This record gives sequence, structure tokens and C-alpha cells, in this order.
Amino acid sequence: MSRRYFGTDGIRGTVGMTPITPDFMLRLGHAVGSVLRRTAQRPTVIIGKDTRISGYMIESALEAGFASAGVDVLLSGPLPTPGVAYLTRALRLDLGVVISASHNPFADNGIKFFSAQGEKLPDEWETAVEAALGDPPHWVDAAGLGRARRLDDARGRYIEFCKSTVGSELSLKGLKLVVDAAHGAAYHVAPDVFHELGADVVAIGCSPDGININEAVGATSPQALVQRVLDEGADYGIALDGDADRLLMVDAQGRLYNGDELLYVMVVDRLSRGQAVPGVVGTLMTNMAVELALRQRDIPLVRAKVGDRYVLEELSERGWHLGGEGSGHLLVLDRHTTGDGIVSALQVMQALQHGGATLSELLREVELFPQTLLNVRLPEGRDWRANTVLANAQQAVDAELGDRGRVLIRASGTEPVLRIMVEARDADLGRQAAERLVAAAMA
Repeated sequence: MSRRYFGTDGIRGTVGMTPITPDFMLRLGHAVGSVLRRTAQRPTVIIGKDTRISGYMIESALEAGFASAGVDVLLSGPLPTPGVAYLTRALRLDLGVVISASHNPFADNGIKFFSAQGEKLPDEWETAVEAALGDPPHWVDAAGLGRARRLDDARGRYIEFCKSTVGSELSLKGLKLVVDAAHGAAYHVAPDVFHELGADVVAIGCSPDGININEAVGATSPQALVQRVLDEGADYGIALDGDADRLLMVDAQGRLYNGDELLYVMVVDRLSRGQAVPGVVGTLMTNMAVELALRQRDIPLVRAKVGDRYVLEELSERGWHLGGEGSGHLLVLDRHTTGDGIVSALQVMQALQHGGATLSELLREVELFPQTLLNVRLPEGRDWRANTVLANAQQAVDAELGDRGRVLIRASGTEPVLRIMVEARDADLGRQAAERLVAAAMA
């Protein structure tokens, strides 16, 4: 059965348009509850959300749907996605539910789910939910209805968890940090985590009003953080996105560091302390400079499809702990079951303390290759994989670049275009190669 509603990261869309409507959310809560009841007599779920104004509407509808299926509900209020994953596992609940559209603008929203272990659920579970959505509802009787209550200490529990993921020797005393929560779910969590570890914290993007999430702040708009770090004379800046599962960082010079670089810093820290790092998982877009630097340390990089879900799957299959994307989705699986921007930032701060060095010093071996990304609109029905001119051109470019770069050609999943990316140590060489490939794709 093909999935109608679930995408690569739950269900997402524009509020007021199917499926992000209150009537669908009521049905979804009932369908998920019905699936849970197949294996648990009296399931309990937790619902968390980011700061979008639509979260109130969706939360109420889901709560009613769960109650109608005989499922009890805990409401955490605004809480980062990884916080919900943690509490699901820590409280021995049956399911974690997050209402968020992550880095999208406020007019979007979505739903994602976590298992009792705080992990993303398999495709088979999502397929079962979609099938249940098509079944007639089976309302429980009045005595069997689910109950709902607020979990008042959700924020405090999660703050303590974040601090527990680093050693007790980590102290941020003497450091001035600018923390940008993107007016999102971590607005009342992230500043306190770093403050309680000793840092002098300047908070920005921590005044949500329901519609300003991700607006000109956060990991998707890091210039606000760069400028504030410079204005404050801060040591570092930390940028999260709307649901706080992404991380970018800025140093005292205003230099921005992406997820690829921060992942490398965590690897180097573990190696310096004698810990084994059998391998790292990136994506098709992971910068080649990081791959080459890891290779120099005899650490293999495996590339998964773009998306933290695929990185997680690859890590789980191999039993590895470290992976991520340049966008800032970082996975540290011996610290948390899912990507967590705050936990990742603490891992980086710990690496800085262990190394007695700055980010730029820890990354002196890594100079990111410039990337040229060009889109080619394809005529309807044309299969780009059958284009022998393009195949020959790619073979020639690959031979020309060698270890100085690489080519990635893939079809967009959302529009009829071919994405051609050339990454090269020499930016001009990369741009020229990309233009040659575009010409070949249009032949």
C-alpha cells in the first residue's frame, strides 16, 4: 500500500489545507489510537509542539481523537522535538507526538511520531495508520475514554537530560554565548541549559508570538546570529531551528560553521580521547573536504540519501554513533536516539574544552570545497538517466576532478528539474564543469 499522507518526516503541509485541518487531525488521533490499542490495553501518549499559533488547534483535535480511541494523553506544551523523544522513553510511554513543521514558516505545520524507545517509527507502522484512517471509527464507550493532563515539569526534565549528555567536568564559565532559538520550541529551554552550565548567555529568537517562528532568525537565517555575536563580542553563537533539531554555530570572528564541520569536530574530539569511531554517516551532499579529512584519519564516510531519517537508518544498521547533514541535523546516538541541536552544541563545546582550541583551530585540516548547484528543467517524460551525452560528460568531469572534487546529479523530488552539483577545490573549475554538464543534460 502506497502512503498517501506520510512523507519522509511525518505529515506536513499548509495549515487549513488537507491534511493540516482540525477534522483530519481528529481522525488521525483516532486512527493512531486504534493502532496503539492493538498492542496495548490502555496506551499513553505525549503531545509536544513548537510555537506556531496553529499548534493549539491541532493539539486539541489530536487530543480528542486519542481520547475517543481510549488513549490517555500527556500535554507538554512547547518543547523541542528531541525533548518529546526523550520524555517518551524516560516516562515509559507508548508514543511521542510532535506538532511542528521544523524550519518551515509559521503557515505550515505537521505531525511526527516517536516510538516508545524515542526513535522514529518504521514505514510499516505508518502504513498501518494510513489503513486505519480508511476504516470506520470505533468509538470507545464513555467509561473507556482517554484522559488528558498537563505535564508541568516537561521543560525542567528535558533541561536536566541535555546537561546529562556531557561530562560533569564541562564548565562554560567565562564564555559569552549568543543563543538563537528561532522563536521556536527551545525558546525557554536552550538559554537555560547553557546558563546553568556557567555561560553568560545572550538570548535572541526567544520571543515567540505564534507567527514569527524561523522569521529572520535561527539556523535557516543565521545572519542575525552572526551580527549579534560580533556586536556583543561573544565567544560563540548557537543557532537552532523551529523545533531545535538543527544546529549551526558562529565563532567570535563571525565565521559560520555548518553541520558537516561540526560533525568533524565531534569525531576529532573522540579520537583525541582514545575513543573508537568506526565510521561516520553523511549524505549525498556532505562536503568532500570533510570526507577527505576523515579519510586521512582512517575514518570511512558512508553517504546516505538526503534526510536525517536516512542517516539514522544507516547508522542503526552499522551500529555507528555519529552522522549528520550540512544543514545541521546531527546525530549522536550514544547520547540521544534522535537529532538534537542542544545536545549537539554541548558535544561541540565539550570538544572545544578538551582540545583547548577554537573551532577554527580544530578545523584547520578542513577547508570546505565550494559547491556549484544548477537546476535543469526537463521536458515532460524525458528520462535523464538515458541521456548518453550527459553520461559521457559526467565521466569526463569525474576523471578531470579526481580527488579535487566530485559530481552529484539527481532528480528533484518536488519539481520536474534535474539538480546538477559540482563540488571542487577550485571554484572556477567547479562552475565550468557544472555548466558543461547542464549543456549536456539539455542536449
